Amino acid sequence: MPGSADPQDIAAALHAVRARIAASAREAGRDPAGIALVAVAKTRPADAILRAIGAGQRLFGENRVQEAQAKWPAIRARHPDVRLHLVGPLQTNKLRDAIGLFDAIETLDRAKLADEMVRERDKGRRLPSCYIQVNIGEEPQKAGIAPDEADAFIRHCRDDLALPVEGLMCIPPHDDAPAPYFALLSEIAARNGIDNLSMGMSGDYEIAIKLGATHVRIGTAIFGARG
Repeated sequence: MPGSADPQDIAAALHAVRARIAASAREAGRDPAGIALVAVAKTRPADAILRAIGAGQRLFGENRVQEAQAKWPAIRARHPDVRLHLVGPLQTNKLRDAIGLFDAIETLDRAKLADEMVRERDKGRRLPSCYIQVNIGEEPQKAGIAPDEADAFIRHCRDDLALPVEGLMCIPPHDDAPAPYFALLSEIAARNGIDNLSMGMSGDYEIAIKLGATHVRIGTAIFGARG
């Protein structure tokens, strides 16, 4: 993978990442326009985010609700067309704040959170789009629904609870080849009629694209290594 970019090179880094996304899509016989780049801005200062916006980026990801609360209201007041995804874990006591901040929650990972979303909706809150997080490697330290339980959980969230489930998300085991895990998530999505797949980060997004990713979550290759 290409080296990380320092903050002064964000525009150039974005251009390089977009070019690699397009090349990977074409190699897979896909339309590059069908792949969304989520620029993951966790721990990044507002000025770095603003440079990315100045370079044309409009879709961002954050890992923590509290950090997003500190940065994004002011940024969105200046740039109301930007969209924001939550790509990190969500505690139920932060759900109400998350609903007000994010356009999509990519980490719907348990029944308790799904039930709390229903309660918020029943109070008149408009829910953002939801992605169900699958613990694709069945790692005990990671959140998410086990692959063999994913079909039932998808049906429960989408059909029983009528939640706005629009995609699936996964993070493969760090030390394993990612392709089999991406392929498994694609299979789960296909048999459940789900179109959006958030998979692939700075080190493996080209593989993810070849296996059906519609959203790739990239931070380091855009903003540089975190200090």
